[in-house]
Amino acid sequence: MKRLLAAATAAAGLLVVAGLLSGLWVHLQLTTPYLGAPGGEVYVEVPRGSGTRAVARLLAGRGVLRSRLPFLLYLRWTGSEGRIQAGEYRFDQPATPREIARRLTTGDVYFRSITVPEGLTAEETAGLLAENGFGTLPELRRALRRTEWVGDLAPKARSLEGYLYPETYRFDRGADAEAVIRKMTEQFRSAVSRTLREHPLPEGWDIPRIVTLASLIEKEVRTREEGPMVASVLVNRLERGMTLGCDATIIYAMKLAGSWEGRLGKADLRMDSPYNSYLHRGLPPGPICNPGASSLVAALRPAATDYLYYVSRNDGTHQFSRDYAAHREAVYRYQQAPFRKRN
Repeated sequence: MKRLLAAATAAAGLLVVAGLLSGLWVHLQLTTPYLGAPGGEVYVEVPRGSGTRAVARLLAGRGVLRSRLPFLLYLRWTGSEGRIQAGEYRFDQPATPREIARRLTTGDVYFRSITVPEGLTAEETAGLLAENGFGTLPELRRALRRTEWVGDLAPKARSLEGYLYPETYRFDRGADAEAVIRKMTEQFRSAVSRTLREHPLPEGWDIPRIVTLASLIEKEVRTREEGPMVASVLVNRLERGMTLGCDATIIYAMKLAGSWEGRLGKADLRMDSPYNSYLHRGLPPGPICNPGASSLVAALRPAATDYLYYVSRNDGTHQFSRDYAAHREAVYRYQQAPFRKRN
């Protein structure tokens, strides 16, 4: 009897020791960072609907987990077994199983970000995307011809110029050129829809004309506050049948022709192009850049003025005039007189 009691006591002691060692092993596993991926970086795609055991096998197989058990136990203890979110995850630093579990249950998926500023042309946008690895330039240029993506908004559009919404975007690694450009047109669609709910189209205007006007405003102003003022000048001139006389349209024409070198001369004002708003009345054939939200709002809601002219004050703002005589005085004051003083 004594022998049996001693054996039972010894077995119980061994179980306690084994339990303590197992607990210590699990604790050490949960608190010790690990990354065994070759090269020190690995991307893991978690498919939608994956079970926790399948995810654990995937992570261990890619060198993210040293052992599956601590990861699975942590998910069970925290009640997180069904909360792993699908997507691609990037692991480039050693991490503990609990840190990995938290990333997967909060959906900390990997994206590449890029900010596309207002006022870029479609070609400039493609160049920016290509430089940052979001497709090659030929692929992006082909995508810019997919006008069917805005066909219901601009059925006569010959390219996606004007319909690539400026914003900060996040794309996964698998996004190709078409996916990137299409996302930008979808964002344009969403932005215009929101804007039109607050600022409906003026009578006689449609989306292509508003986008074209907004693109001129985008290129002409540096401060949001002046957008509605410049819009009022352009609309007033349109209503009077005057030419718009907008330098930005000629610069755009020169960019299309490959002759823009950063400077506009008097001879360029006579350039034979449908975009030359010094020669042709009305709006140009289409947008000359991709306008942002403030320019779209300014185009939809111009200030109520009787101004017909504006000239740069060389400080980011403009002097507005109601008649040509006042405009000539402003041109002399802000453009010609300072130049003569320097010479």
